[in-house]
Amino acid sequence: MRLFAAVIPPQPAVTELAAALAPLHTLPGADRLRWTEPTTWHFTLAFLGEVDEALLPGLTERLARAAHRHPPHTLRFARAGRFGDKILWVGAEGELTTLRDLARSTAAGARRAGVEADGKHPFRAHLTLARAAGPVHLGAYTEHLADFTGAPWTADRLALVRSTLPASGVPGERPRYTTVASWGLGG
Repeated sequence: MRLFAAVIPPQPAVTELAAALAPLHTLPGADRLRWTEPTTWHFTLAFLGEVDEALLPGLTERLARAAHRHPPHTLRFARAGRFGDKILWVGAEGELTTLRDLARSTAAGARRAGVEADGKHPFRAHLTLARAAGPVHLGAYTEHLADFTGAPWTADRLALVRSTLPASGVPGERPRYTTVASWGLGG
C-alpha cells in the first residue's frame, strides 16, 4: 500500500483557504491547472511510498511514539509559493519548529520500522493547491495570495494516510486518500 504521514488541517481552516482561492479559478490559465480537492488537503510530513502490509504494525507503533513526543502546536496558512511553474502551494506560519521536529521524528520512526521515508527533499511546510497540466505562469497566482494569512488553528494529530492512485485512466481523476490510523499529539 502507498502511504504518507501528514498533518490534516481542521475544516474551518480548509473552508477559509478555499474561499481565498475562489478568485484564482478565474485567472488566465486556471483551466490548465489540476486543482486539489479541499477534502484531501494536508501537510505531508513523510512520504513513505509502497509499504509492505507486514510492516504496518511496527510502523503504526513507531508513528504513535513520534506523535506522543511532540505537543499540539499552532499553525496558520500563509503565503503562496510555487515549485517552478508546475506546482502551486500555500505555506504555513506559526510553530514551524515543532512541525519540522514532528516531520523528522515521523521519518525516523518509519525508518526504524523498516520503511524508507523519502529523503530527497528537506521538509518544507506546504500544502499543494494545484498542479499545472500545461504551460501556466504561476506567478500571478502567488501574487494574488501574497498577503493571505489564515486564522490560527491547532495541529493536534498525526495521520497515516493511504494514497490509492487512479486506475481508470480517466483524465483528471485524482488519487483517493484514506486515513489508516491517527494519533493525538502530546503525551
